[in-house]
Amino acid sequence: MTTSHLRFGPKPIRSTYLITQASFVACHNFSFLEKMDVLEAAMPGAVFLLNSPYSAAEVWDKLPKTTQEEMLRKKIEFYVIDGYEVARKADMGSRINTIMQTCFFAISGVLPRDEAIEQIKKAIKKTYGKRGEAVVAKNFAAVDHALAHLEKVNLPAAVSSSFDLIPSISSKAPKFVRDVLGEIAAGHGDQLPVSAIPAGGTFPSATAQWEKRNIAQFIPVWDKELCIQCGKCVMVCPHAVIRAKVYSQELGANAPASLQWAKPKWKGMEQDRYTLQVAPEDCTGCALCVEVCPVKSKSDASHKAINMAPQEPLREAERENWEFFLGLPEVDRSKLSHGQVKDLQLLQPLFEFSGACAGCGETAYIKLLTQLFGDRLYISNATGCSSIYGGNLPTTPYASNAQGRGPAWSNSLFEDNAEFGFGMRIALDQQKEFAELMVTRQAGAIGDELAKALLGATQNTETEVNQQRERVKALKDKLAGSESSDARNLLAIADALVRKSVWILGGDGWAYDIGFGGLDHVLGSGKNVNVLVLDTEVYSNTGGQMSKATPRGAVAKFAASGKKNSRKDLAMEAVSYGSVYVAQVALGGNDTHVVKAFQEAEAHDGPSIILAYSSCIAHGYDLVHGLEQQKLAVQSGYWPLMRYNPALREEGKNPFQLDSKAPAIRLKEYTYREARYTMLARSNPELAALLLKEAQDDVERQWRVYSARAAMSGRSESPNIAPPEKPMAPPVATDEARKEEQVAVSSGGTK
Repeated sequence: MTTSHLRFGPKPIRSTYLITQASFVACHNFSFLEKMDVLEAAMPGAVFLLNSPYSAAEVWDKLPKTTQEEMLRKKIEFYVIDGYEVARKADMGSRINTIMQTCFFAISGVLPRDEAIEQIKKAIKKTYGKRGEAVVAKNFAAVDHALAHLEKVNLPAAVSSSFDLIPSISSKAPKFVRDVLGEIAAGHGDQLPVSAIPAGGTFPSATAQWEKRNIAQFIPVWDKELCIQCGKCVMVCPHAVIRAKVYSQELGANAPASLQWAKPKWKGMEQDRYTLQVAPEDCTGCALCVEVCPVKSKSDASHKAINMAPQEPLREAERENWEFFLGLPEVDRSKLSHGQVKDLQLLQPLFEFSGACAGCGETAYIKLLTQLFGDRLYISNATGCSSIYGGNLPTTPYASNAQGRGPAWSNSLFEDNAEFGFGMRIALDQQKEFAELMVTRQAGAIGDELAKALLGATQNTETEVNQQRERVKALKDKLAGSESSDARNLLAIADALVRKSVWILGGDGWAYDIGFGGLDHVLGSGKNVNVLVLDTEVYSNTGGQMSKATPRGAVAKFAASGKKNSRKDLAMEAVSYGSVYVAQVALGGNDTHVVKAFQEAEAHDGPSIILAYSSCIAHGYDLVHGLEQQKLAVQSGYWPLMRYNPALREEGKNPFQLDSKAPAIRLKEYTYREARYTMLARSNPELAALLLKEAQDDVERQWRVYSARAAMSGRSESPNIAPPEKPMAPPVATDEARKEEQVAVSSGGTK
């Protein structure tokens, strides 16, 4: 939630202050009324504008008691509009900024209404003109519809509500979460005493579960009859709000009446129950789950195994179902294949309910990381989107399992995050070495057999890691109560004997640009660290500035007329070391490939780096199509899926594996579905045609290099061998196709 303090006056306002007495208050999401006194700062006689699914005739009884009291006491002038309905009628999806802005100027008195509307349309033309007349027309229509749907509410004489504000944080939450984080969530954090904040700045994890934002108008609804239980919807959910469990018939006996279940499609689990459940108040309504669902009804192609439906009528029942679902035990991880998407849906995510944008392309990768390795995971996170939704107050999305284990997370700066994560690895290695020394010294006290097992344990699989945990538990039991200083030292550091997984996270602005020097140092260190680059091809968190990952022809800040040169090939730079595991993945391109890359990277005893294509609102399209765009990026050859695994060289195999097929579509079939490309084609078609041609050449040249590298034998493969002069896989494009493409772009077409 964002609160904006807007100040208007006939002369420039140069002083700095927040508004405590507002003459106008607007609430753009009706659900905020449930938890906040949004009229707290309103002065007597203020105007209140509410984006409401209820009309002027019915909205009063839907307001909390506190809100009704404030309105009557302050004699508020009250207006409502269903902004989302207006946006849908104007074919603008859920974008309501133009609509709410129009209503503000129409009723605030800042400018005369006619003058305000004229200025708004002028601003729309200036802002969206480069995106085409269709976009401008939609915004113009939204302005006109907004005025037609704006309603004034006549206040009744008395309060009538039977309910009031609910706490921002559940009353069931732990005391610190309720009394400290709850105050921050309610917007009263500046009233907390310093003594309420934890010393050292370390906050508890697993707190996002207590903050029910309740922002989705529509949520997914499961059709159990159609569902094939493939797990793809669970895999792609950016906020971990869709989950699956298999449980016994006995445990399901006390389930709420509305809880759905089906017969599990797993061998040996046929007698149990399978439930796919949604957290209604945590969902953002992005609908990626619906888009990825592969199953359609034979009688109605628009109906899938999961479909969007209005949230409000479902909320109460689904809230009860979700609470029951959470109480069910997790499936035994040892019985599942961690390489199959179908089985991964049953692994508990330890990254949940983040504040990332609806449909975010980054968070599904982080969620997968925690499902696979979360109970022994250390994360060093570069400042950026992933640090904002990953560790921003009041709540933390990183969680823990029933054993109390979960990711340990910390944020560092752009310029030194790789070194920060490297330091985590060095510290963990030092602790492990010291613990092993103490085990050797205490072998007599703990027993030679246990000491030998602790020191010689292989921990390459999750089963082996859990076996080592059992040995460490036995070690602690044997040392309990010992007065020996060595024994006490060993007790303090015994958990270091269990394998830890260190991951360095960040965006392309960090990895390709500001933090590249440190990243390069870490990749060349030989240490067992893993790097996950959430590649949005732009500085997303700071407003969309160009990075070295920004592709040729894309418009971004500092590249207003399209980026003139090609993007950096960070994958091949990492491959050049020969000892670094490298993968380039895209969830929409091949989800199984993503899983395989994560597991191989973690298993590699040395540095690894995964470049993960991440859809972003900065790309200029509705993120409901994010996975489809990723697929097109792969099919066009722009984002080839690859893995470089040094371990294969020892087997006489080629470490470089090209995992996607040769380009099947022209580049523009992918790029010209995004505003970051099409706006240049409209504003400067000649330049756009030139950059598109050069970008197509980039794709073809890169494909020749990748395919030639993949075609080498394992013995001849070397990072220093240049590709053969003749390409192994000739480009699909012809001169005729190029000529046709240039003409189409030059004439403003998007053929």
